[in-house]
Amino acid sequence: MEQKEFLQTVQQQITAAAEELITVAQPKPGQIFVVGCSTSEVLGEKIGTAGSPETAQVMMVALLAVTHKHHLYLAQQCCEHLNRALVVEEEVLDKYNLTQVTVHPVPHAGGSMASAAYETFKHPVVVEQIQAHLGLDIGQTLIGMHLKRVAVPVRLSVKKIGNAVLTAARTRPPLIGGERAKYF
Repeated sequence: MEQKEFLQTVQQQITAAAEELITVAQPKPGQIFVVGCSTSEVLGEKIGTAGSPETAQVMMVALLAVTHKHHLYLAQQCCEHLNRALVVEEEVLDKYNLTQVTVHPVPHAGGSMASAAYETFKHPVVVEQIQAHLGLDIGQTLIGMHLKRVAVPVRLSVKKIGNAVLTAARTRPPLIGGERAKYF
């Protein structure tokens, strides 16, 4: 498959996966959609070895189109070299009272997707951690630390983005009260 065709396929896959997750999770406007992604894995390479700013930009454009359409905030996880910090719009920092850190993600320290987010967002900031409402993990980047309790796996029809394994999750409030409790 040629590069242009591959990137179109990746764009279609990520759009379909994000839309399907939103359909299942039914997030409210203003909630946070977290994404962790290894573009190396998308390209069929080992995580952290072959990042691709071009692939990241295609994916970022698709994710922003979907999240804006549904009035959600996108949070892009950085790689382990930046302790999996996240790039968000400054508005998210204020609305959710997050802790900002000082760093500018670049492809080899933050990852191609975080770098693309930082370059694409209108007013990007990097935050230490977040409690998102739903998310996509592309290439086993471990977004679980950034999901609210209780994370619920979502089985999507899209199983991979490019060559990367795709895992999706939504969250729900914890169920309390035992067998006599009633849940909505």
